[in-house]
Amino acid sequence: MRILIAEDDFVSRKLIQSFLAPYGKCDVVVDGVEAVEAFLFAYQEGDPYKLICLDIMMPRMDGIQALKTIRGIEKQKEVKEGDASKIIMTTALNDKETVMNSYDIGCDAYAWKPLNLEKFREVIEKLGLVKNI
Repeated sequence: MRILIAEDDFVSRKLIQSFLAPYGKCDVVVDGVEAVEAFLFAYQEGDPYKLICLDIMMPRMDGIQALKTIRGIEKQKEVKEGDASKIIMTTALNDKETVMNSYDIGCDAYAWKPLNLEKFREVIEKLGLVKNI
């Protein structure tokens, strides 16, 4: 499985990467602009990301805008719903409006910081990305 981690905080980035590395190849970027560029590159290579973890608060382009852009690209490319990347938003924000807005835009799940790895594991299992991890 190919995984993209977009996280500007070094510690969070390393934690997510070390947790997900056993399940696939992890590419890491530090902002939303790089996330969209990496998404496009992977799509053009014919090896799109199965899982994308987007931090909400990132420089240059936040995770919400990156989510909108990625979902827009998938729609433009007519990616079937079952083939679309699974996107988990990560955030320290406890803002119900932001959460609901993200779901409306097309995120598949939320992971709250500080990350609880057991709950994170449950989320990726429920998304059907891994089994019995």
